[in-house]
Amino acid sequence: MKPLPLELDHPAWLHGLTAFTTVRTRRGEPLLWPTHLERLCQTCAFLGLPAPSTDLPLPTLEPWPWGLLRVTVGAAATFWTHRPLTSGPLPAAGVRVRLTDIQIHPQLATHKTGNYLPYRLAMQRAEDAFEGWLIGPDDTLADGSRTAPLLEMAGQLVVPAGGLPSVTRAAFLNGYEWSVRKVHSSELPTVTRAWICGSGIGIVPVREIVGEVWSATLPVEWPQTDDPALIWPEG
Repeated sequence: MKPLPLELDHPAWLHGLTAFTTVRTRRGEPLLWPTHLERLCQTCAFLGLPAPSTDLPLPTLEPWPWGLLRVTVGAAATFWTHRPLTSGPLPAAGVRVRLTDIQIHPQLATHKTGNYLPYRLAMQRAEDAFEGWLIGPDDTLADGSRTAPLLEMAGQLVVPAGGLPSVTRAAFLNGYEWSVRKVHSSELPTVTRAWICGSGIGIVPVREIVGEVWSATLPVEWPQTDDPALIWPEG
């Protein structure tokens, strides 16, 4: 056992009292930054943290082909990190997702905070799947461990209610008709197509959803777009 360093004796480290957002960059330029900043400010207000100014000057970033900029707000300051985004080869056949038994936090799920344990646990539960999905207290699909789900049900695009409002998913849905509603886990075998959405991967089709005692195989359809915020980051 070691004594806790004084710099870690703070709610940001002990309880996850931070707000953050993760932004894809393309050759050093942040993508969808105004929307990320708006969501970050909303989370800061919810947590009682000082919000970054809406005209926050961004640092000069390394001009990597693809990168991930993380902006983290604590009680005392706003911090940033920038790293290369290397997601690996394009999963042309789509990805497999697993519905886990991990629940979202009832108050924090619509915000991106340092209280991240449920998402880490869901990723562990995913095992050999690309992504683990979390549920709400009423056994509805709520969110993914690192991406946001988008479903097609009865010919309609559906955003499952209860999770983080994904910036990438919202950008993709611009111009489409879609709805937000609760999706009970018992409905998932009836999904006709699905995608997962996030800054790190763009929009990726799901080929299989795996439940505890069931699985559903889906047709794979990649979005027809060249938007750098939505495509798989390669090249």
